[in-house]
Amino acid sequence: MITHRTLTVNDIQMHVAESGEGDPVVFCHGFPGLWYSWRHQLPALAANGWRAIAPDMRGYGGTDRPASPHDYDREHTAADVVGLLDALEIERAVFVGHDFGAQLTWDLPYWAPDRVSALIQLSVPRVPRLPVKPTTAFAHAAAEHFLHLHYFQQHGPADLELGGNTDEFLAKIFFALSGANRYLDCWQHPSEGNGYLDVLPDAPPLPWSWLSEEEFRYYADEFARTGFTGGLNWYRAEDYAWEQASRSHKEPVTVPTVFITGDKDPVFEMMGSDPMARMTKLVPGLRSTHVVPGAGHFVQMEAPDEVNAIILGFLDQLR
Repeated sequence: MITHRTLTVNDIQMHVAESGEGDPVVFCHGFPGLWYSWRHQLPALAANGWRAIAPDMRGYGGTDRPASPHDYDREHTAADVVGLLDALEIERAVFVGHDFGAQLTWDLPYWAPDRVSALIQLSVPRVPRLPVKPTTAFAHAAAEHFLHLHYFQQHGPADLELGGNTDEFLAKIFFALSGANRYLDCWQHPSEGNGYLDVLPDAPPLPWSWLSEEEFRYYADEFARTGFTGGLNWYRAEDYAWEQASRSHKEPVTVPTVFITGDKDPVFEMMGSDPMARMTKLVPGLRSTHVVPGAGHFVQMEAPDEVNAIILGFLDQLR
C-alpha cells in the first residue's frame, strides 16, 4: 500500500508518497515527473523489506511551487531532501535520481555527506562541469537548431504553450523521449518561429506498452492543475546550480553507486563521446552500469521489471 502525506520541509510544504518498512530509499524524479514516476518501484521495494519514499519535488504536484528560479538552485533543492530526512527522522538513506533528480542526487554526497549511504542513478550520468555557464552553451546550440534547454529559459512562452496544451505536450514528450522514437530529430528544426510542440513528433494513441490511459490521466490532471512553471524553473536555475558547483564538481563520488539507462535514451547522444568512461573517473564508488535494451529516457517506467531487479540486486549488496 502507498500512503500519502504533506510535510513541512525546508521552506516549503512537500507531498510525499511512501510504502514499506525498513531501511529508507528516497526517489527523486525529474521533468516532467511526479512521485508517480516511481509507481512501479515503490511496491517492489516495499515487498522486499525497504521503506520507499517518493516526494513530489519542489515545483511539482502536491508540493509548493515557488515563483522565483533562484529558489530552485542547488542550495534549495539539496536542503529539500535533507529537510525531508529530518522531517521523517531518518539519519541516512539511499537516494535514487532520474533526470533533474539525478543531477541533484549526484551533488548530494558533497552537500550532505553524512546523509547519503548510496546512489542509484537513472539516465543522467555524472559528467565534467561545463567550462561556461549553461545558458551560454544553450544559446550557442540554439543558434543552429531548436533546443528546449534554451527555449525554456525565458519565462512566459514555454509556460503558456505547455500549460495551455497539457495533454498534447505530455503525450508528445513521453513518446518523443521513449525508446520508440529518436528524440534528436527535434534538432532538425530551427529555433526561430518554433515552440516545443512544433518540433516534437505526434504521439500514437494510448495505451502504449508502458503507459496506460489511466496512468497518463494521472499526469495530465496534475499538470493541468499546477501548470509547468515549477518544473521549468529547474531549467531556469541551471546557471545558479553551475555556479554553486564550482567546488563540488571536483569532489569524487565515493559512495556505492549503480547507474541505469536505456539503450535508446537520447541523453547519451547529447552528452558527447563515451559518457560511461568519463563517469568512471568521476565516480570511484561506481559498482556497475546497466543498459536496458529497447528503453528510452523513462527507463523506470518503460522497463520496470528490469529496473526493479537491478535496484533490488544493488540494495541487497548493501545489507
